[in-house]
Amino acid sequence: MNRRLLINKTVMVLATGAALIGLAVLFWILGVLLFKGVSSIDWAVLTHDLVNKGLRNVLIGQFVLAGVATLIGVPLGMLAGIYLREYGVNSRFASLIRNLSDVMMSAPSIVIGVFIYGLLVVPHGSYFGWAGAVALGIMMIPIVVSTTDSMLSLVPQELREAGIALGASKAQVITTIVVKAAKVGLITGILLAFARIVGETAPLLFTSANNDYFTLNMNQQFPSLTVSIYQLATFPDQRSIDLAWAGSVILTFLVLFINITTRYIFRQRKIK
Repeated sequence: MNRRLLINKTVMVLATGAALIGLAVLFWILGVLLFKGVSSIDWAVLTHDLVNKGLRNVLIGQFVLAGVATLIGVPLGMLAGIYLREYGVNSRFASLIRNLSDVMMSAPSIVIGVFIYGLLVVPHGSYFGWAGAVALGIMMIPIVVSTTDSMLSLVPQELREAGIALGASKAQVITTIVVKAAKVGLITGILLAFARIVGETAPLLFTSANNDYFTLNMNQQFPSLTVSIYQLATFPDQRSIDLAWAGSVILTFLVLFINITTRYIFRQRKIK
């Protein structure tokens, strides 16, 4: 008994110590980021384009890329998730899709970037915005598939049976009852997927590259905040380095805000 208690206390001390070390590193990173980043943010950062030592065009470009990627990834991911839960059920094909989706979620983002580079950028002859959006959309799909599959599985089977008993078709039951019942969880999954892609750099290096000027033409190189941070951090002048810190702070708090919002929505769903 004493040996068990000793082992239990030892493991608890080690686990607590590891958690404290992790928190210390996290707060250290955030502290350095705030110290160097907040002081670098001024009005010019938000009102000037990259060519004039600001971040306006790359901030807008990042949201455009993420928005188009969402329009690509969310419908495909939700349809696939609906098939897995409502039509495929426990078939071998559905199990294969689930396994492939899990593999895609753990695939390095740079691999997806290289894949899209060979598929779209090389035939096009140059980097362009649509390729970046497609790469980010592909990254969203497995997250949305997994979330949709999981959230629909929580909807009671009795709701489906009640809809069918009232004469509704399977498609009507899914769209008007099942999806509606799981909408909070589905929105949570979409927000998590958005937060995942909005901070990605590697796929965009191989697809949309970057643009110092403001543009909404996705048939050419397209501005993005993450690639700009990577490039600015390597420049020798202090203003470029300050811009990199400012962009890092903005991106960090954007992702943090999305994650906190997602957790709040999910917690409210649990309370209800």
